[in-house]
Amino acid sequence: MIIRAFDNAEAAALRDLLTRAFGQPDEADLCEALRADGDMALELVAEAKKKIVGHVALSRMKSPAGWLALAPLSTDPRQQRRGIGSALCQMALQYANAPVVVLGEQGFYERNGFDFARARNLRSPYPVAHTGLFAPALEDPAPACELVYAPAFGG
Repeated sequence: MIIRAFDNAEAAALRDLLTRAFGQPDEADLCEALRADGDMALELVAEAKKKIVGHVALSRMKSPAGWLALAPLSTDPRQQRRGIGSALCQMALQYANAPVVVLGEQGFYERNGFDFARARNLRSPYPVAHTGLFAPALEDPAPACELVYAPAFGG
C-alpha cells in the first residue's frame, strides 16, 4: 500500500469509495463542496493494487484561523481493520503543521494522537464530547475558542 496525494482525475473512484464506506453519498458531497469552495487543505489516498482503498481530508477552519478539520476519513469496507485508516490519519497529521480537530470515535482517534479531554473548552456546532484535538505545538492545555467549520459542513 502507498499513501499519496489525491488526483482530481480520480474523483469518480473516490466518490464510489466514500459512498460505500459511509453507506450514503454525504461525505462524497462534502469533499466535492470543500474542493469547489477552495477550503480543502489536503487530500490523501491509500492505494493498493492500483485501487483507492482509503482516503483522508483536511479542510481549513474559518475559525480559529490556521486550524484544520480532519473529515472524512474512510477505508474500503472490504479493507477495514488493516491499519489503512490509522496510516492515513498519521500521514495527514504529519503534513498538517497546524492544530487539527476531529469529530469521531474517541478510542480510534486517541490512538492516533487526538486528545478529547483537551478539547473540552471548545465551542462547536457539533458535540464537543465527540471532538478531539491534535495540537502538540499549542501551549494552551485546553483552549477555549469557537470552532467555525468551512461552509460545506453546514454546521
